[in-house]
Amino acid sequence: MAFLSRKRGFEGLKKVNEALELVMKFCGSKNLGSEVVPSKEACGRILEEDVVSKIDVPPYDRSAVDGFAVRSQETFSATPSNPAFFRLKGTIEAGSFAGEVGEGECYEVYTGAPMPKGADVVVMLEDCEIEGEYVKVKRAVPKFANVSLKGEDIKAGDIIIRKGELLRPWHIGVLASVGEEKVVVRRKPKVAILSTGEELIEVEDAKKVSGKIVDSTRPMIVAALKEIGCEVIDRGIVPDDFNRISDELIALSKLADMIITIGGTSMGGKDLVPEVVKRKFFLAFHGLSVKPGKPTGFGIVNEVPVVMLPGYPVSAFIGFENIAMPVLYNWTGKRHPKREKVRAIMARRIASTPGVRHFLRVTLVEREGRVFAEPIAITGSGLLSSITKADGLVVITEDLEGIEEGSEVEVELLREGFQ
Repeated sequence: MAFLSRKRGFEGLKKVNEALELVMKFCGSKNLGSEVVPSKEACGRILEEDVVSKIDVPPYDRSAVDGFAVRSQETFSATPSNPAFFRLKGTIEAGSFAGEVGEGECYEVYTGAPMPKGADVVVMLEDCEIEGEYVKVKRAVPKFANVSLKGEDIKAGDIIIRKGELLRPWHIGVLASVGEEKVVVRRKPKVAILSTGEELIEVEDAKKVSGKIVDSTRPMIVAALKEIGCEVIDRGIVPDDFNRISDELIALSKLADMIITIGGTSMGGKDLVPEVVKRKFFLAFHGLSVKPGKPTGFGIVNEVPVVMLPGYPVSAFIGFENIAMPVLYNWTGKRHPKREKVRAIMARRIASTPGVRHFLRVTLVEREGRVFAEPIAITGSGLLSSITKADGLVVITEDLEGIEEGSEVEVELLREGFQ
């Protein structure tokens, strides 16, 4: 079956909140399970088990500064005019043998070096003076001064990172400090993605073939998936063929936690994806009451959720952010990042359709100490420049019939650093 006859229109449109609630009901609480990864590669992952230290950190008493290790009681009467003298026995570096001091003896120690047996304090260099084979200590130093005691940082048995924590660079450091080479983390969501349409071509082939359209939407969504932390299975471009699309969805349902399709969701004769899902699997909805992004759909293929995005880049971007992204962040266990928002004055009147949520792309301009939101003149859903040129989005909710010129609006920033 090459293609189906043209359909008359969308049977019904879901409001964004209703659609997301339905999607979350179907798959929002999915348990991805866990996997073991090297600690060095665990940054950005969610920890699935408490990490309990098996060792003390530091593993022994060690010097916290460069100086001289002595017995503290022998410094109590030391002053610049009446220094205490210690015979220098040698130097101890970090990772070397500790040695031992007796009465009137000392070792030169470097930061991190193990404390010699018998010593309980390190006198800093500026409070000492070397005279031949002796060191003059010119002030009293209390016990354990400038010494990091065994287990002072971490004790064996301490929980150093708790389950559910998002691992950051400093966590990787502490894992290394306690000798944990591997950790148990939440498995990354596996998301399969494909585009449909004989008119499409990969960017690397654009110079070889004329008369085709470079597929720019799929690379954009792939980048968004990787930014979230997903493992991406990219199946490239699939022809507008009912059976071929069906076969691909079945194959990908065995590999992925979620399938995302790009294109083939509108009302043309070759827009087959929702029809395939409806006839052979389960179609939950097809059509959102949003602009742009109306042809977005959602279904289930062999228990695997399928998010059907329009082919036009901006429409796909809106559909992905509103339907797929919340689910994926839920699966990863990460907090869904919220865009910074600013207040602005609408520069001109904007009409909108009641019952439809509009995502208006705007630039921000400061005039006479006030920030104005200027709607971008080119707002077609197929024009990526309307996103790259935009400073932010103004969301016009379903209950409004537009925004009047001079009205104050909230702008979700797409760029960082706007002042």
